[in-house]
Amino acid sequence: MSQAMGMDFDTLRQAMADNQEQPEGPARNARAEQLLVEAEKLNIPLAVIEALGHQLKVYNYSSEKDKMFVPFARLLRMWDERPEDFDEYETHSLHWVFKWMSAGMLDQPHIPLASIEKWLGEMEHRYRLAGHSERAVRGAEFSVAAHLGDLGRAERAYTAWLAADRDTMADCHACELHSQGWWRAERDADEEALELWRPVLEGEYTCAHEPHTVLASSLLPLLRLGRLDEARAHHLRGFRLVRPMESMRGAYADHVEFCALSGNEARALELLAERPAYFTDSGDPRSKLDFMAVTALLMDRLTGLGLGDQPVPGPAGREWTASGLAAHARGETLSLAALFDARNGTSYVSERARGRMDQRPLVERLPLGVRSRSSRHLSPSGSAAGSGSAAGSASARSSAAVVESDAGADPSSLSALLAEARRLSATRSPDAVEAWAAVSRAAEGQELDVRDRAEIADHAAMERGPEGIGLFHEAAGLYAEAGDPGEALAARARAAYVLALTGGPEEALATVSELYEGVLALLADGGTGVSQAASVLVGRARILMLLVQEDADADEGKSGATASEGTASGTAGSGTAGSGIGGYEVVGAAEAAVRELLALAEPHISDVRMASRAAEARAMLGELAAHAGDAEAAAELLGQAAAAFVAAGLPWFAVEYESRLAGIARHLGDAEEAERAARAALEHGGPRPEPMGHAQLHLQLAEVLGATGQFGPASEHALEAAHWADEAGEGPTLGAWARHQLGGFLLRQGRWAEAAEILESALPDLTTDMHGDGAIVQTRWWLGDCLTELGEHRAAAEHWLRAADVARHWPEQRDHAMLAHLAAEALGHAELPAQAEQAYARARDLWRELGNVHGLIRSLRARAWVALRTDSGLDGARESMAAAVRECEEGLRAVSSSVEAEAVEARHRLVAELGHTHRQFGDLVARSVPDDAEEALAHYTRAVSVFASLGDDALDARTGAELAAGWLEADLLRPAAAAARARAVLSAYAGVDGEAAAARRAEAENMLGVTEKA
Repeated sequence: MSQAMGMDFDTLRQAMADNQEQPEGPARNARAEQLLVEAEKLNIPLAVIEALGHQLKVYNYSSEKDKMFVPFARLLRMWDERPEDFDEYETHSLHWVFKWMSAGMLDQPHIPLASIEKWLGEMEHRYRLAGHSERAVRGAEFSVAAHLGDLGRAERAYTAWLAADRDTMADCHACELHSQGWWRAERDADEEALELWRPVLEGEYTCAHEPHTVLASSLLPLLRLGRLDEARAHHLRGFRLVRPMESMRGAYADHVEFCALSGNEARALELLAERPAYFTDSGDPRSKLDFMAVTALLMDRLTGLGLGDQPVPGPAGREWTASGLAAHARGETLSLAALFDARNGTSYVSERARGRMDQRPLVERLPLGVRSRSSRHLSPSGSAAGSGSAAGSASARSSAAVVESDAGADPSSLSALLAEARRLSATRSPDAVEAWAAVSRAAEGQELDVRDRAEIADHAAMERGPEGIGLFHEAAGLYAEAGDPGEALAARARAAYVLALTGGPEEALATVSELYEGVLALLADGGTGVSQAASVLVGRARILMLLVQEDADADEGKSGATASEGTASGTAGSGTAGSGIGGYEVVGAAEAAVRELLALAEPHISDVRMASRAAEARAMLGELAAHAGDAEAAAELLGQAAAAFVAAGLPWFAVEYESRLAGIARHLGDAEEAERAARAALEHGGPRPEPMGHAQLHLQLAEVLGATGQFGPASEHALEAAHWADEAGEGPTLGAWARHQLGGFLLRQGRWAEAAEILESALPDLTTDMHGDGAIVQTRWWLGDCLTELGEHRAAAEHWLRAADVARHWPEQRDHAMLAHLAAEALGHAELPAQAEQAYARARDLWRELGNVHGLIRSLRARAWVALRTDSGLDGARESMAAAVRECEEGLRAVSSSVEAEAVEARHRLVAELGHTHRQFGDLVARSVPDDAEEALAHYTRAVSVFASLGDDALDARTGAELAAGWLEADLLRPAAAAARARAVLSAYAGVDGEAAAARRAEAENMLGVTEKA
């Protein structure tokens, strides 16, 4: 009926029910106001009562809580004048919302305390007249006393509240437990609070706003108790529940506070940005006070980190910095608190507000796993604190050209600095470069001997990458001047390796080949030591290994390339420039060079430097074995290399090879060795790798653990990987992949809400170019699974359909078919039958093209059910079920003649499908055309016969169909036939135990009882 013509009472009720399902907020409230006008036109008192109740309810669950007093006052006046106009439900509702009024008055500082106390007395009087327990009254009194800071009265009211009987006016169990736990947490009893909340957190008790508020209230107690994994989970799970609900500003503030106190300031800023109206909505002053207090807390935290000039989200109308918003939010908070205190005659609210704003972080760093686009901007320089190079290595691999470092020593004189730097160099410490940098700084303006200057230049070159080549040559000249020709050659070899790394491997090889000849001649004449010779030999071996890798990369990158298109080391068949080594000979040359290095170094491994050279040589042999496809040999050699580094006291150099070994072990199917190697790499890396290295190591271990079903530990390492990738500025690349993996691991643990939050966070950064469309499809598939479990069927369908649109372009169409089928199921659950029917038709066509008869049959059956709710109606539903029967029968004919085991199994499965199809056909007709029981009975009877042919394998399915047929026989007034079917079921389960057997026997006995009475 159009609104211009007015509504009748039934239409009004439906409109109110529809409006109740709309999102919280002013739009819903405005609609409730319109519906009250419509109700008043009907001249039916109950219509006005219901419309007022609806208006009051939507106001209460919105940012306009202050509006609810007017409709309540009108309702109360109507009750006092004509209580007979209220039906039983509205009478209950009127008394129920008395509790909302008391809480609502507390939230409005303009309402005098005397009025609130008077209201408590009025509530107690009216509840007593209505015969209700005083439980709700004492609960309301507790809320008042706790707000005032009257702790003695609060404890007395709390005790009386819990002692009073629960009746229909008591808050639901979930809400009561939230309030009780909140009070225990307020009284510094966090463990007791969490124990009280446990039934709500575990889903035993729920309501419209629980476990939403319990999850929010539990965050700080969990942080204080050090239960960080639970705190993280409660934030991810709880924020999903709070986010769409406008009325939950207080709980939203708890999540902002949690982020501010757990090292997640960037996440907290994102939360503020999502809710700009929360800065200004004035209908609920108490929740505004909470929100502004945590905003001040966060802004003070940022300002304390040196980020006072950081742009931040804030109230509309101006640009805000952290320091500016800190002052504004603190002022707003204290002004609101002062209003409450003036009303209450205490300073309690202000004291609590100051305490909340002045909190210190409870945890330095608690990774959440979700992406935080602004995290890299939270520093004065515009980059994430602690972030490293995006290309940071997963190891602190030593090379004569590039050595990473963390910190240097701090002796008190230049000579001491020199001694310390030389000690660190001799022990191959990653700290050596910084130690030499300290020497360089201390030596400015001082006279140094030529050897000192040579070493300073040499080590300065090591940290400058391509810019260090000239310094290496300068160092070589100084070494020669100092009378150390071997070290001069070694420095030039280091320069050659840097040249090779920066795009000149052929020229570098020609150079290092000359150096190689020279150093061997020097060594033979006693003109240099083994260490210097090993430095040249390792440089030569590294350059050759680089050429091998380039060759492999070129082979991998070629697609149908002809000989004229060239290879990694130049045109196929030609000599490498200046080296005389052809492209196809480089592997042999590399192996010979590595073995020569090993032979030189191995007799001297008591010297840590030579032990390092020998270990690296074994690692190179392992890489060559992998290049040749000998994974077993590669694993053995890499393991030997890693063990040698560890034995030499250089575990940080083992990291790269242990990481490589983990990958090879996975390829070989050796899960135990893969896990051992990945754990060793992470352990030996310690704090030395850059953030990107940490991310890669954690991610590798996560994937190894996930591959063996250890999803809990895998999720912990994926979480760390995501955090470190963000720190490295690689959140959209490696970080997105880590989040993708983390979401999958959480899903496999049944942690649906957490998984959904992580996967939704990963999705915007996943790209086809970087991660592949398979990752995007899988993420959306997992999201659909999570959202289905959370009851968000429409959103699940959207993800599955979007994934299907990507998968439709793949050569293999099974995923496309499955996703279409899943989307159809979700659309059906979302009460979108027309769209569901269309998706089932899409799935049906795909299953048919794939030749997957089971998928085809199931899509036809499912489509039949949704057809009942569309324009296709019963005729379309019958047609779809009949098509499913035909597909079963045609499939059976196709496999009936074969006696092969595979065909026998296929026949068995198709017979079962036929039985289920007849059973569902019977159900569909029985529910849709109750007057046509004979048709349904025929399908049930056919199902019984089909299932019987499968023997005991289909016992439960057969007896289920038998009982369904029996009840129809009873409806058709055939008690003897019904009783016969019941007895058949009892006979089938003679001597059979189990829940299904017990349930079937009980139903059969019930059927016999009914038929005997008939």
